[in-house]
Amino acid sequence: VRDISYNKHSAPPNNDIITRVDCDCEHVPLCSVNDVQLRFLVPDDLTEVRTLCQEWFPIDYPLSWYEDITSSTRFFALAAVYNLAIIGLIVAEIKPYRNVNKEVIANVSESDSEYYIRLCGFPMQDKGILPDSMGRNAEVGYILSLGVHRAHRRNGIGSLLLDALMNHLTTLERHAVKAIFLHTLTTNQAAIFFYEKRRFTLHSFLPYYYNIRGKGKDGFTYVTYINGGHPPWTLLYPLQKCIYFFAIYHIKHHASKLRHTGGLCVWMASCVQHMVRWFYHKLLTRFNVIE
Repeated sequence: VRDISYNKHSAPPNNDIITRVDCDCEHVPLCSVNDVQLRFLVPDDLTEVRTLCQEWFPIDYPLSWYEDITSSTRFFALAAVYNLAIIGLIVAEIKPYRNVNKEVIANVSESDSEYYIRLCGFPMQDKGILPDSMGRNAEVGYILSLGVHRAHRRNGIGSLLLDALMNHLTTLERHAVKAIFLHTLTTNQAAIFFYEKRRFTLHSFLPYYYNIRGKGKDGFTYVTYINGGHPPWTLLYPLQKCIYFFAIYHIKHHASKLRHTGGLCVWMASCVQHMVRWFYHKLLTRFNVIE
């Protein structure tokens, strides 16, 4: 990247919403990634950023969110600019890990204009990201949004933005940040592939975490560790992960098979999915995968 421009409105991070990486398999050549500049958002970007986010994400963010990310120093809100236009965006924040432990599940509704004001924070499942001993003084980075313009996807812009965040959080001043995590829809395969390629690992399954257009959508939490951070170590950890992935596979596999048989089976698939989800939630709780 050529440079990162700082100004009085731009600075490092801080707050929570829905996270989704928006990229697909379409490839439109870019003349050179070296021609892309990174800079922090400023208030004059509000209209352009709002238009882009409405195209990229399934959530209709309230105006207050755009005002915050383009002017508040609470956020690490970085834009990738090409030919004077914003073609990519990453928004993240830093929070004390102890705050994550206290917060409750955030079921966001697209039609709820008040959700940004009343949103508590992260699902309780996220409290197992770090060991309790490390979590007393540790901080975590949370990626709220990461998106790239359709005309410039698969050119490394998403990686460029993520690298900038990683570089920012691995400085000596940010050594207290031990993990970076995010939430994404379970159906967002492009985002899942992108983050797994960047060494993020699946941490937890969030049933009905999202409420999009009146329908409950499942989510995943993905996490990567930095600055000496690591997940909680227990003797049952490998078994927990095996049970967890087994659960996710069966929830999706059986429900999708029934859905494709059509008609009455759509309703039956929904019932089965509820039952399987309930069963595995109890199973995972038993093995302390979900507390």
